[in-house]
Amino acid sequence: MDVGNKIKLIDRLRLGFAVLVAKSVTFGVRSLRMGAASVLPGAIARRIEPRLLQLLSQQVKNGVIIIAGTNGKTTTSLLLRTILENQGFRVSHNSTGANLENGLMTALLESTNLVGTLDVDYAILEVDENIVPKVLTPLQPRIIMCLNLFRDQLDRYGEVDTISKRWTKVISTLPPETVVIPNADDPTLSHLGQQLPQKVLFFGLNEPEHYLEAIPHAVDSIYCPRCGHSLDYKGVYLSHLGDFTCPSCGFTKSQPALASSEWQQILVGLYNKYNTLAAATAAKVLGVDESIIRSTINNFQAAFGRAEDLVIDGKRVRILLSKNPVGTNETIRVVTQSTDKTTLLVLNDRTPDGTDVSWIWDVDTEKLVERGGTLVVSGDRVYDMALRLRYSEKSPQNHLNLIVEEDLRRAIATALEHTPPDETLHILPTYSAMLEVREVLTGRKIL
Repeated sequence: MDVGNKIKLIDRLRLGFAVLVAKSVTFGVRSLRMGAASVLPGAIARRIEPRLLQLLSQQVKNGVIIIAGTNGKTTTSLLLRTILENQGFRVSHNSTGANLENGLMTALLESTNLVGTLDVDYAILEVDENIVPKVLTPLQPRIIMCLNLFRDQLDRYGEVDTISKRWTKVISTLPPETVVIPNADDPTLSHLGQQLPQKVLFFGLNEPEHYLEAIPHAVDSIYCPRCGHSLDYKGVYLSHLGDFTCPSCGFTKSQPALASSEWQQILVGLYNKYNTLAAATAAKVLGVDESIIRSTINNFQAAFGRAEDLVIDGKRVRILLSKNPVGTNETIRVVTQSTDKTTLLVLNDRTPDGTDVSWIWDVDTEKLVERGGTLVVSGDRVYDMALRLRYSEKSPQNHLNLIVEEDLRRAIATALEHTPPDETLHILPTYSAMLEVREVLTGRKIL
């Protein structure tokens, strides 16, 4: 046996051992009901085989699809996965939302057999925006979807232009056949796509009837990414996403590949129209029949915690993940456009949420307070949120019933008690809070 074959054999043995250990850990964690084992197996297997991500991704038959961005990753990835599965493909997917390196490895390990063979057509991996530069080289993705860039956990990531520059630098080194799908309505990502040597297809809205009345307070990129001059907006759809041009250098919004007005929106919130268009664009790149794409969209159910509807004790509950200023402003828009008058806000400051909660002062909570009704607040930083809501009161005449409850179970029970049978309780939690809320409501852990 020559040296080359010995190395390959050693690699296979090490990979097989890593997979065996990972699957044993998964079985143990789930048997003991300690969670979904969506991170730990990958973390342990990675210590045995450091090249695990590369060795597994190389086995994906038709390529890896990366979905990155601040908001919308889980919904977009689940929609695209459902489309591909309806076309008859086998798909590996980090469906629990564990989007750091160990979570990506665990998702791929889940689809392998006991000797480390991965027999899937596609791997759809939603990736935390901060680790995109670290995983692109080992994954060598076929498609990269860039959904949006907003301020999110500044204590970890920094400003959006820093992330964009890092993305551009690494993506530009990938093979020319790589397909990049950025959001045309995001100036930063529109500019990113215009600089890349790869094939680039944009997605975005062309529906002026959905313009906001004014640019929100929580905006991140209203300056030209090319020359730094203030952009001229014809209108914005949410935050800084909209139709724009630069009066100084001529930079302008890229042309989307699909006409958004021709695609139906099922899930609540305009932000979900972006998720729909992103998934549809990727599916068309992969050659999926348009009839299957449209049928899947029309019958799609929300991912856990993302506009997810539940029935608890005969009452409707809708969970709207709210983890940064832009996302929370959009979920507040969903609430205020309804006739429902009971809302539960849960604010945590754990590692998955970001330890800096100062972002709540960039949220337009005034719109939620103005309509009155009952607002229940809970979470690790319950008093920070309660204070923010009190400062949002412009007049004592708004008939706001603010209830502060430290204990989450009691907060949920209180909110349900205040929700009439013919209305929906909207719950707006940060990420770790969303997992806790779902465990209380359904009795099941996600992670």
